[in-house]
Amino acid sequence: MKLIRYVDPRGDIRFGHIGVSGDYFELEGELLGPHLPTHRPAQVSQLLAPISPPAILCIGLNYRKHAEETDQPIPQFPVLFMKQPAALQHPSAPIVIPETLRSTQVDFEGELVVVIGRRCKNVTRTDAHHYILGYTCGNDVSARDWQKQWGGGQFCRGKTFDTFAPLGPCITTIDEVSDPSKLHITTRLNGEVMQSTPTSDLIFSVYELIEFLSGSTTLQPGTVIFTGTPSGVGTARNPPVYLKTGDLVEVEISGIGVLSNPVVTETAAGEQVV
Repeated sequence: MKLIRYVDPRGDIRFGHIGVSGDYFELEGELLGPHLPTHRPAQVSQLLAPISPPAILCIGLNYRKHAEETDQPIPQFPVLFMKQPAALQHPSAPIVIPETLRSTQVDFEGELVVVIGRRCKNVTRTDAHHYILGYTCGNDVSARDWQKQWGGGQFCRGKTFDTFAPLGPCITTIDEVSDPSKLHITTRLNGEVMQSTPTSDLIFSVYELIEFLSGSTTLQPGTVIFTGTPSGVGTARNPPVYLKTGDLVEVEISGIGVLSNPVVTETAAGEQVV
Protein backbone atom coordinates (compact mmCIF):
# COMPACT_ATOMS: atom_id res chain seq x y z
CA MET A 1 0.00 0.00 0.00
CA LYS A 2 1.14 3.53 -0.73
CA LEU A 3 0.31 5.82 2.19
CA ILE A 4 -0.05 9.60 2.02
CA ARG A 5 -0.55 12.51 4.40
CA TYR A 6 -2.48 15.51 3.16
CA VAL A 7 -4.43 18.65 3.93
CA ASP A 8 -8.14 18.57 3.06
CA PRO A 9 -10.24 21.59 1.96
CA ARG A 10 -11.09 22.36 5.60
CA GLY A 11 -7.40 22.63 6.49
CA ASP A 12 -7.32 19.39 8.46
CA ILE A 13 -4.40 16.98 8.16
CA ARG A 14 -5.56 13.53 7.14
CA PHE A 15 -4.14 10.21 5.98
CA GLY A 16 -4.87 8.38 2.77
CA HIS A 17 -3.60 5.87 0.26
CA ILE A 18 -3.00 5.77 -3.46
CA GLY A 19 -5.16 3.40 -5.49
CA VAL A 20 -4.01 1.29 -8.41
CA SER A 21 -5.32 3.98 -10.78
CA GLY A 22 -3.25 6.66 -9.03
CA ASP A 23 -6.29 8.24 -7.37
CA TYR A 24 -6.23 9.25 -3.70
CA PHE A 25 -8.49 7.54 -1.14
CA GLU A 26 -9.07 8.02 2.56
CA LEU A 27 -7.33 5.81 5.11
CA GLU A 28 -9.16 4.48 8.13
CA GLY A 29 -6.94 4.78 11.21
CA GLU A 30 -3.43 6.17 11.70
CA LEU A 31 -0.18 5.75 9.80
CA LEU A 32 1.64 4.51 12.90
CA GLY A 33 -1.26 2.49 14.22
CA PRO A 34 -3.86 0.11 12.86
CA HIS A 35 -5.16 1.32 9.51
CA LEU A 36 -7.29 0.08 6.65
CA PRO A 37 -7.73 1.34 3.09
CA THR A 38 -11.15 2.62 2.05
CA HIS A 39 -12.82 3.37 -1.28
CA ARG A 40 -13.80 6.88 -0.18
CA PRO A 41 -12.12 9.48 -2.44
CA ALA A 42 -9.71 11.75 -0.55
CA GLN A 43 -10.09 15.48 -1.10
CA VAL A 44 -6.44 16.53 -1.27
CA SER A 45 -5.78 20.27 -1.18
CA GLN A 46 -2.07 19.80 -0.47
CA LEU A 47 0.07 16.68 -0.41
CA LEU A 48 2.34 16.69 2.63
CA ALA A 49 5.50 14.80 3.46
CA PRO A 50 4.07 11.37 4.30
CA ILE A 51 5.35 11.44 7.89
CA SER A 52 6.21 14.13 10.43
CA PRO A 53 9.24 12.45 11.99
CA PRO A 54 10.38 12.82 15.61
CA ALA A 55 13.94 12.27 14.40
CA ILE A 56 15.73 12.41 11.06
CA LEU A 57 18.79 10.15 11.05
CA CYS A 58 21.13 10.29 8.07
CA ILE A 59 23.97 8.11 6.85
CA GLY A 60 26.93 9.48 4.93
CA LEU A 61 29.23 7.66 2.52
CA ASN A 62 27.01 4.60 2.18
CA TYR A 63 27.40 3.91 -1.54
CA ARG A 64 30.69 2.50 -2.78
CA LYS A 65 30.82 4.61 -5.93
CA HIS A 66 29.96 7.77 -3.98
CA ALA A 67 32.84 7.10 -1.58
CA GLU A 68 35.09 6.66 -4.60
CA GLU A 69 33.98 9.88 -6.32
CA THR A 70 34.67 11.87 -3.14
CA ASP A 71 38.04 10.12 -2.51
CA GLN A 72 36.89 8.81 0.86
CA PRO A 73 37.78 5.42 2.35
CA ILE A 74 35.03 2.84 2.85
CA PRO A 75 33.84 3.45 6.45
CA GLN A 76 34.19 0.73 9.08
CA PHE A 77 30.89 1.75 10.70
CA PRO A 78 27.94 3.74 9.32
CA VAL A 79 28.63 7.50 9.33
CA LEU A 80 25.75 9.06 11.28
CA PHE A 81 24.57 12.66 11.30
CA MET A 82 21.16 14.24 11.92
CA LYS A 83 18.79 16.84 10.59
CA GLN A 84 16.34 18.64 12.84
CA PRO A 85 12.66 17.81 12.19
CA ALA A 86 12.07 21.45 11.09
CA ALA A 87 14.18 20.70 7.98
CA LEU A 88 11.27 18.62 6.63
CA GLN A 89 9.82 19.74 3.29
CA HIS A 90 6.76 18.54 1.36
CA PRO A 91 6.47 17.24 -2.20
CA SER A 92 6.27 20.09 -4.77
CA ALA A 93 7.26 22.63 -2.07
CA PRO A 94 10.47 24.60 -2.59
CA ILE A 95 14.00 23.90 -1.47
CA VAL A 96 15.16 27.27 -0.11
CA ILE A 97 18.77 28.34 -0.67
CA PRO A 98 19.94 30.04 2.57
CA GLU A 99 20.74 33.74 2.39
CA THR A 100 20.94 34.85 6.03
CA LEU A 101 23.61 32.19 6.60
CA ARG A 102 24.51 32.37 2.95
CA SER A 103 25.47 29.35 0.88
CA THR A 104 26.56 29.27 -2.74
CA GLN A 105 27.09 25.49 -2.78
CA VAL A 106 23.68 23.89 -2.17
CA ASP A 107 23.67 20.35 -3.53
CA PHE A 108 21.18 17.54 -4.15
CA GLU A 109 21.37 14.00 -2.75
CA GLY A 110 18.64 11.58 -3.78
CA GLU A 111 18.14 8.85 -1.20
CA LEU A 112 16.08 5.86 -0.15
CA VAL A 113 14.47 6.67 3.20
CA VAL A 114 13.31 4.08 5.75
CA VAL A 115 10.32 4.85 7.99
CA ILE A 116 10.37 3.10 11.36
CA GLY A 117 6.90 1.84 12.30
CA ARG A 118 7.44 0.49 15.81
CA ARG A 119 9.50 1.51 18.83
CA CYS A 120 12.68 -0.51 18.77
CA LYS A 121 16.01 -0.93 20.53
CA ASN A 122 18.87 -3.40 20.09
CA VAL A 123 17.28 -4.92 16.99
CA THR A 124 19.24 -7.50 15.03
CA ARG A 125 19.55 -7.21 11.26
CA THR A 126 17.63 -10.48 11.02
CA ASP A 127 14.61 -8.99 12.78
CA ALA A 128 14.93 -5.43 11.48
CA HIS A 129 12.23 -5.77 8.80
CA HIS A 130 9.61 -6.29 11.52
CA TYR A 131 10.10 -2.67 12.63
CA ILE A 132 9.83 -0.98 9.25
CA LEU A 133 6.58 0.69 8.20
CA GLY A 134 7.84 1.32 4.68
CA TYR A 135 10.03 3.38 2.39
CA THR A 136 9.89 6.80 0.77
CA CYS A 137 12.01 9.09 -1.40
CA GLY A 138 14.22 11.72 0.21
CA ASN A 139 16.59 14.48 -0.80
CA ASP A 140 19.45 15.11 1.63
CA VAL A 141 19.94 18.70 0.51
CA SER A 142 23.40 19.87 1.57
CA ALA A 143 25.13 23.25 1.75
CA ARG A 144 28.64 22.05 0.95
CA ASP A 145 30.39 25.25 2.10
CA TRP A 146 28.78 24.97 5.54
CA GLN A 147 29.29 21.20 5.60
CA LYS A 148 32.99 21.24 4.70
CA GLN A 149 34.42 24.68 5.55
CA TRP A 150 32.39 26.45 8.19
CA GLY A 151 30.69 23.66 10.15
CA GLY A 152 33.42 23.04 12.69
CA GLY A 153 34.05 19.53 11.41
CA GLN A 154 30.39 18.54 11.81
CA PHE A 155 27.92 17.83 8.98
CA CYS A 156 24.83 19.12 10.78
CA ARG A 157 25.05 22.87 10.04
CA GLY A 158 25.27 22.30 6.30
CA LYS A 159 22.57 19.63 6.32
CA THR A 160 19.78 21.00 8.49
CA PHE A 161 18.69 24.35 7.09
CA ASP A 162 14.93 24.74 6.68
CA THR A 163 13.57 22.72 3.71
CA PHE A 164 16.73 20.57 3.48
CA ALA A 165 14.84 17.29 4.07
CA PRO A 166 12.19 16.86 1.35
CA LEU A 167 10.24 13.58 1.72
CA GLY A 168 7.57 11.90 -0.35
CA PRO A 169 5.39 11.57 -2.20
CA CYS A 170 4.21 8.52 -0.25
CA ILE A 171 5.31 5.69 2.03
CA THR A 172 5.34 2.38 0.19
CA THR A 173 4.68 -0.22 2.86
CA ILE A 174 7.09 -3.06 3.45
CA ASP A 175 4.75 -5.69 1.96
CA GLU A 176 5.32 -4.05 -1.46
CA VAL A 177 9.12 -3.88 -1.09
CA SER A 178 10.32 -7.42 -0.62
CA ASP A 179 14.01 -6.49 -0.86
CA PRO A 180 15.20 -2.87 -0.40
CA SER A 181 18.54 -3.79 -1.99
CA LYS A 182 16.79 -4.33 -5.34
CA LEU A 183 15.50 -0.80 -5.91
CA HIS A 184 16.87 1.89 -8.21
CA ILE A 185 17.44 5.57 -7.42
CA THR A 186 17.37 8.24 -10.12
CA THR A 187 17.90 11.96 -9.45
CA ARG A 188 17.15 14.48 -12.19
CA LEU A 189 18.05 18.17 -12.26
CA ASN A 190 15.92 20.12 -14.72
CA GLY A 191 15.18 16.85 -16.49
CA GLU A 192 18.83 15.74 -16.78
CA VAL A 193 19.77 12.51 -15.01
CA MET A 194 22.44 13.23 -12.40
CA GLN A 195 22.28 10.07 -10.28
CA SER A 196 21.22 6.59 -11.40
CA THR A 197 22.24 3.69 -9.17
CA PRO A 198 20.79 0.44 -7.82
CA THR A 199 20.54 0.18 -4.03
CA SER A 200 22.65 -2.96 -4.28
CA ASP A 201 25.63 -0.54 -4.22
CA LEU A 202 24.89 0.26 -0.55
CA ILE A 203 27.82 -0.43 1.77
CA PHE A 204 25.59 -1.01 4.81
CA SER A 205 22.20 -2.51 4.02
CA VAL A 206 18.92 -1.16 5.36
CA TYR A 207 18.79 -3.95 7.94
CA GLU A 208 22.40 -3.42 9.03
CA LEU A 209 21.65 0.27 9.51
CA ILE A 210 18.69 -0.46 11.77
CA GLU A 211 20.81 -2.86 13.82
CA PHE A 212 23.50 -0.19 14.20
CA LEU A 213 21.21 2.77 14.87
CA SER A 214 19.07 0.90 17.40
CA GLY A 215 22.10 -0.37 19.32
CA SER A 216 21.74 0.86 22.91
CA THR A 217 19.43 3.51 21.39
CA THR A 218 15.64 3.75 21.18
CA LEU A 219 14.19 4.53 17.76
CA GLN A 220 10.72 6.02 18.12
CA PRO A 221 7.88 5.24 15.70
CA GLY A 222 7.99 7.64 12.77
CA THR A 223 11.77 8.03 12.86
CA VAL A 224 13.15 8.26 9.33
CA ILE A 225 16.54 7.05 8.16
CA PHE A 226 18.17 8.60 5.09
CA THR A 227 20.26 5.67 3.92
CA GLY A 228 22.89 7.56 1.91
CA THR A 229 23.24 8.96 -1.58
CA PRO A 230 24.75 7.32 -4.66
CA SER A 231 27.40 8.77 -6.94
CA GLY A 232 26.65 11.76 -9.19
CA VAL A 233 26.24 14.56 -6.64
CA GLY A 234 26.87 18.07 -7.85
CA THR A 235 29.96 18.77 -5.75
CA ALA A 236 31.86 15.81 -7.25
CA ARG A 237 31.38 17.01 -10.84
CA ASN A 238 33.90 18.95 -12.90
CA PRO A 239 32.91 21.72 -12.79
CA PRO A 240 30.67 21.38 -9.71
CA VAL A 241 26.91 21.74 -10.22
CA TYR A 242 25.03 23.53 -7.43
CA LEU A 243 21.36 24.38 -7.11
CA LYS A 244 20.06 27.79 -8.13
CA THR A 245 16.75 29.61 -8.19
CA GLY A 246 14.47 28.19 -10.87
CA ASP A 247 15.88 24.64 -10.77
CA LEU A 248 13.70 21.58 -10.38
CA VAL A 249 15.00 18.49 -8.56
CA GLU A 250 13.30 15.11 -8.94
CA VAL A 251 14.16 11.98 -6.96
CA GLU A 252 12.61 8.79 -8.31
CA ILE A 253 12.82 5.36 -6.70
CA SER A 254 11.43 2.31 -8.45
CA GLY A 255 8.23 1.06 -6.84
CA ILE A 256 7.86 4.16 -4.66
CA GLY A 257 7.35 7.26 -6.79
CA VAL A 258 8.80 10.65 -7.70
CA LEU A 259 9.65 13.41 -5.23
CA SER A 260 9.75 16.76 -7.01
CA ASN A 261 10.86 20.11 -5.56
CA PRO A 262 11.57 23.50 -7.17
CA VAL A 263 14.41 25.68 -5.90
CA VAL A 264 14.04 29.25 -4.60
CA THR A 265 16.20 31.69 -2.62
CA GLU A 266 15.63 33.09 0.86
CA THR A 267 15.44 36.87 1.19
CA ALA A 268 17.08 38.78 4.05
CA ALA A 269 13.66 38.81 5.76
CA GLY A 270 13.44 35.04 5.55
CA GLU A 271 10.93 35.03 2.75
CA GLN A 272 11.20 32.94 -0.39
CA VAL A 273 11.91 34.41 -3.82
CA VAL A 274 10.80 32.34 -6.82
